[in-house]
Amino acid sequence: MKAAGFISLWTLVSLPCGPLANPAEREDVVKHAIKLHRGKGAVITQRKQWVLESCRKLSGLLRQKNVVLNKLKNAIRAVEKDAGLSDEEKLFQVHTFEIFQKELNESENSVFQAIHGLQRALQGDYKDVVNMKESSRQRLEALREAAIKEEMEYVELLAAEKHQVEALKNMQHQNKSLSMLDEILEDVRKAADRLEEEIEEHAFDDNKSVRGVNFEAVLRVEEDEANSKRNASKREVEDDLGLSMLIDSQNNQYILTKPRDSTIPRADHHFIKDIVTIGMLSLPCGWLCTTIGLPTMFGYIICGVLLGPSGLNSIKSIVQVETLGEFGVFFTLFLVGLEFSPERLRKVWKISLQGPCYMTVLMIAFGLLWGHLLQIRPTQSVFISTCLSLSSTPLVSRFLAGSVRGDKEGDIDYSSVLLGMLVMQDVQLGLFIAVMPTLIQAGVSTHSSIFKEILRILILIGQILFSLAAVFLLCLVIKTYLIGPYYRKLHTESKGNKEILILGITAFTFLMLTITELLDVSMELGCFLAGALISSQGHMVTEEIMCCIEPIRDFLAIIFFASIGLHVFPTFVIYELTVLLFLTLSVVIMKFVLAVLVLSLILPKTSQYIKWIVSAGLAQVSEFSFVLGSRARRAGIISREVYLLILSVTTLSLLLAPALWRAAIMKCVPRPERRSST
Repeated sequence: MKAAGFISLWTLVSLPCGPLANPAEREDVVKHAIKLHRGKGAVITQRKQWVLESCRKLSGLLRQKNVVLNKLKNAIRAVEKDAGLSDEEKLFQVHTFEIFQKELNESENSVFQAIHGLQRALQGDYKDVVNMKESSRQRLEALREAAIKEEMEYVELLAAEKHQVEALKNMQHQNKSLSMLDEILEDVRKAADRLEEEIEEHAFDDNKSVRGVNFEAVLRVEEDEANSKRNASKREVEDDLGLSMLIDSQNNQYILTKPRDSTIPRADHHFIKDIVTIGMLSLPCGWLCTTIGLPTMFGYIICGVLLGPSGLNSIKSIVQVETLGEFGVFFTLFLVGLEFSPERLRKVWKISLQGPCYMTVLMIAFGLLWGHLLQIRPTQSVFISTCLSLSSTPLVSRFLAGSVRGDKEGDIDYSSVLLGMLVMQDVQLGLFIAVMPTLIQAGVSTHSSIFKEILRILILIGQILFSLAAVFLLCLVIKTYLIGPYYRKLHTESKGNKEILILGITAFTFLMLTITELLDVSMELGCFLAGALISSQGHMVTEEIMCCIEPIRDFLAIIFFASIGLHVFPTFVIYELTVLLFLTLSVVIMKFVLAVLVLSLILPKTSQYIKWIVSAGLAQVSEFSFVLGSRARRAGIISREVYLLILSVTTLSLLLAPALWRAAIMKCVPRPERRSST
């Protein structure tokens, strides 16, 4: 009876308010309805009569619904027993009856859910924001589930319609003789139907009940066209191909990754336009930087700034552009390894291993000291320090491209030391990503569990060291037994056809990348080791492969540096220019001083002069701080403000890096060895 009272109140409030145009009249009606519900404005007999009549109507509807459900069940049994109907016709009629049954049950559930929601709202306190938020969340969940059910019902109706069409076709075929072509087409149609059923994955039904899966409301956005007719026809095509863009309530944008019908080829035209635009604009930007004496990569970064969210905002597939740019990093490190022979690696491996570890430890120590003085959480201080301790391998490899590598006889080549330390930092990047969940837990843990977190970090470090040992043991086996015969086979098969050689080298690089990724080290290390292993086959092999891979690397590197520009926000830098310049100069100077200090301790006395060049190459922040910063922001380790500061300091340090590098080269390298490319 109480539920009936609520539904009666809802009916009384909703029905009279429709025809009333005056808001004052609507307010009076609502107040009158509340008084009636509380018994203040009507006599007891009228109130009882009103409640009884509402209950009678609701119970009558429910009885009528039960009668209809029984009739539908009888109709389904009659259809199933009817021998005069074909299987397709039976399936269609039964499917239609079941859909109607489900609609009746869902309508009944919606009524009682509305009553329950009204009861919860009347019992709550309108001043309690938490209660109102919870009620709103529950209503939102109910609406999402209702939308999903309606979507499923619509799909079922489409399937029922398809069965009806199939039944009509079968009846027509039975009533007339088919030609040979019609019979062939009918067989092809049945085979195509079986193919669609086999390759369809039912991803929605399989994942909607998986733990962690939430229903979300999304908007489907079509492309705007000046011609309305063209827009309408294009929308019909995109409805079939699924190429529209989806936007959720958090303003994340999505594109199609795998279609329901895999038999139709599709292309992401947003991504194609983005790559074409970057390629066209990178030429004048790179040309301009070359004219004024800057490295061309800054032109590519400027291209990304102009096309990104802070510029024209014309790049739609940002994630896809960044993903393609990552291959530029892979091939860059492969070519770095190709020039980095195992002999050079054995010569500087101790320095390459010790230098980055000492620098990271010192950066974390300074970060904790400043964090204590500025009252910053230790987890945040550790994360910021590790981010800033990394340096950019693609940037430095561009500095070293084409430069003379030979030094005095018996001395250590500065490029070998620098590249070795940078590759070791890429290995540390994998370790940082692995340790990040522990940092998240440490930020919310009590002091009693600090020792457990320290133990967990030590276990992770031990796992990384074990993985590194396994990787280098595998490399030794490949170098001794496999890489020679593999390359000779490639060289023999690729005479007059460079495609086999390029494909074979790329496949080997991706194999090493996959192995290091499976061992939880880093994909970048796998690419570097692939190049180093191939370089062990001699100088002629290195030159041949470099001629084939360099054009691919150059194009993908353009995409990579343009993707960096997508995360540069000039307006934020201008607003906070003084603070950002101070922070950037502090980070650059600190990294330079720490690198000089560490290298002074680990370099031989005869090679002490290269510490200035190596320190200048390390005195910037790696672009991978974007990746670490984004993950830390999502995990709550750092705030939005700290994340923007990391992005801006990283960008400014990369811009200052060429000037510092040139100054170090001018001071430390003899004039005949200088090259204009640096």
